[in-house]
Amino acid sequence: MAAIDTPRAIIVGAGLAAQYAALRLAPHPVLMISPEPLGSGASSAWAQGGVAAAMDPSDSAEAHARDTVRAGAGTVDVQVAEAVTAEARAHILDLTGLGTPFDRTADGGYVLSREAAHSFARVVRVRGDQAGSEIMQALTAQVRAAPHVQVLEGVMATGLVIEGGRVYGARVARCADGLTQSVALRGAAVLLAGGGSGSLFSQTTNPPRICGQVLGMAARAGAVISDAEFVQFHPTAIANGLDPAPLATEALRGEGATLINSRGERFMLAAHPDAELAPRDIVARAVFAQTQAGLAPALDTRAALGARILTEFPAVAAACRASGLDPVAQPIPVAAAAHYHMGGIATDAGGASTLPGLWACGEVASTGLHGANRLASNGLLEALVYGRRCADAIGKGLGAGDVAPVELPDLAPAQAPDPALVARLRQAMTDGAGVIRTAAGLRRTLDTIATIAAAQPDCDALLNMTATATLIAAAALARKESRGAHFRSDHPDVQGATGERSFFTLAQAQEIRAQARKEPA
Repeated sequence: MAAIDTPRAIIVGAGLAAQYAALRLAPHPVLMISPEPLGSGASSAWAQGGVAAAMDPSDSAEAHARDTVRAGAGTVDVQVAEAVTAEARAHILDLTGLGTPFDRTADGGYVLSREAAHSFARVVRVRGDQAGSEIMQALTAQVRAAPHVQVLEGVMATGLVIEGGRVYGARVARCADGLTQSVALRGAAVLLAGGGSGSLFSQTTNPPRICGQVLGMAARAGAVISDAEFVQFHPTAIANGLDPAPLATEALRGEGATLINSRGERFMLAAHPDAELAPRDIVARAVFAQTQAGLAPALDTRAALGARILTEFPAVAAACRASGLDPVAQPIPVAAAAHYHMGGIATDAGGASTLPGLWACGEVASTGLHGANRLASNGLLEALVYGRRCADAIGKGLGAGDVAPVELPDLAPAQAPDPALVARLRQAMTDGAGVIRTAAGLRRTLDTIATIAAAQPDCDALLNMTATATLIAAAALARKESRGAHFRSDHPDVQGATGERSFFTLAQAQEIRAQARKEPA
């Protein structure tokens, strides 16, 4: 395989974590790999709630850390939670300086929303539900203007370049018209910031390309993956038949919106003392149960917001209009959908993976902050904190100054994932590794994953997806308890107030998969 050498640091991804890290790396030269036009295909741009930070004088970073630990169901790294929440305010001020138009009060303070499992209103937002989009627009403008950053758009990473056990670069292919053959890019360092795995499931709120491929690349290279079984299902995806499903932000429930079923019953009152503001895993399972019972769960914003939803939550209002729904006059049908992956590439406090030369940040990483159940709006915060930390660590080994731009050669067409196989994989993950899991369902899912991987053994893009799917399902099968977002109906109890994080290599997960295929489903 031909190789291209560059003194640039290679960043795989173009969302919040990737762009924040790229800006932080100035003046060191950076090469960003972005499958779509910069900023347009990332989950960050779809984030509605905002960034969690203790901005109110009556709030504190310590209280934010306590809420994070409590929501994480016994597997949050307490030191990580305390360190991340202590930095939160500084990142809000930094984003403000970069041009993010956060909602402000008349006296110049930040408008704060309360979301599930927070003890204070501490979610900093933009135009109600536009935080992700507005933050990304501000960052993208900065990245476009940054002379030290080159962006390769319409290009995706398909694998890592490893020599002597060290990561030196990434294999990349053009993806504007299907996929091409890949070329090896050798750089000064590699930062993976390519998002989560939500679109490995047939019902999701994530952009289509966020399907575990970047995590799968690292796993196939031998990186240790942590907490893979912990997938957060958002309880209020708008059930309008679209793929992906639009999101009805949790901030609506923070404003007083209620969950009802077709009988008009507020079913969360019996499910948890905090009702609609219970931790996401509890709300998601309650919504899922209503769906399974044919009781059509819905989010009722009429009394709490009325016509205010049209101006204060424009993304939700637009999604409703596009589906012929009027949220001012009728409840919004909802369903639980794959939303955020707490698991990912295991990293240390500086964002380094277990492979020398490889760092990870954002949703693709597992830092220990989220535990078994991410606290609402901590995802963007983690992306900011670890984007900066990774950049600082990587920058220590880089030079500065003008360097030649990378130019990819013409590349021949290559085999793309069979859409029928991808659809089968997504359905298998929803059926067996979704909101409620059993050993039999997980074994069936692992068997299907193995069959799909064998059907296109030379397609890196598909093998990256099946690697991540294998890790999720195998870790879920190995964890014989219910904790946070991981719920086993055949093991419904939690094994102690605190639990152990899981750590697997792909080889170990494949051993579990092979054993599961030998057992009766």
